[in-house]
Amino acid sequence: MSQLRFLSKERIDKGWSCDTKYCATAEDGTKYLLRITPREKSANRAQMFRMQQAVAALGVPMCRPVEFGDCDEGVYMVQTWVNGKDAEDVIPHLANSQQYALGLEAGRFLKKIHTVPAPGGLPDWQTRFNAKIDRNLRMYDACPVKFEGDSRIVGYIDENRSLLAGRPQVFQHGDYHIGNMMIENGKLVIIDFDRLDYGDPWEEFNRIVWCAQAVPVFASGIVDGYFDGCVPLLFWKLLALYISSNMLSSVPWAIPFGEKEIQTMLKQVKDVLTWYDNMQNPVPSWYQSGSNLQ
Repeated sequence: MSQLRFLSKERIDKGWSCDTKYCATAEDGTKYLLRITPREKSANRAQMFRMQQAVAALGVPMCRPVEFGDCDEGVYMVQTWVNGKDAEDVIPHLANSQQYALGLEAGRFLKKIHTVPAPGGLPDWQTRFNAKIDRNLRMYDACPVKFEGDSRIVGYIDENRSLLAGRPQVFQHGDYHIGNMMIENGKLVIIDFDRLDYGDPWEEFNRIVWCAQAVPVFASGIVDGYFDGCVPLLFWKLLALYISSNMLSSVPWAIPFGEKEIQTMLKQVKDVLTWYDNMQNPVPSWYQSGSNLQ
């Protein structure tokens, strides 16, 4: 177990992770996040620790990795404790200019994260993501719950698959949105790298729907921060493709979790179709350029 000696551990019951999480206090009074992963779910945890080290070295404000090893329950990871509040509870109540400024930070941090390269030997992105689209189409076809406008989503996907050709692949946080961010002393901090992956850096924006639903000004800032205010049209077209693919799998994903999650995802699909004018405009209506927000 950890070389750090903990005087106390307080269980944390938040999030979707399979990990058991604690706020652990060391002998010197320092608080840490202690995560314990069951051995059968621990295959990528050493990789997660290494990738977090790589991102922390870039200066991204985050829950930094401290220690990793085996324990009786599986594997454990110790990370620095973020003494802040959930961003989704704080940012919606800020002035638009503050929301946008924090969005700019989030976009710039993501740009840094994407400088970490993907490993060699991956299949090309077009092959990888087309396989994912096909899987999502099969999931939706087999799903008993359908949503209005599904033909618009499927049509957009069919018309834009060719955009996947030649796209680069990098390290991805895997779940980059307002729900995996905190505010500490007024600054943004990135947490939860559990779903790390490798792929097109622009695909990482597929979770921006959660930001756009909660705080569209913050979502606009993320895009502007990443692209330094010059957003290419190809980005918007690809993002609409990635979000469309996600929408097909969102309702089948939600069914095992019950009616509340199903309704959450149906609402999200409805919002997406509204933002994109039934997939006729690749630039979503929630996006406002920075000149209108600062």
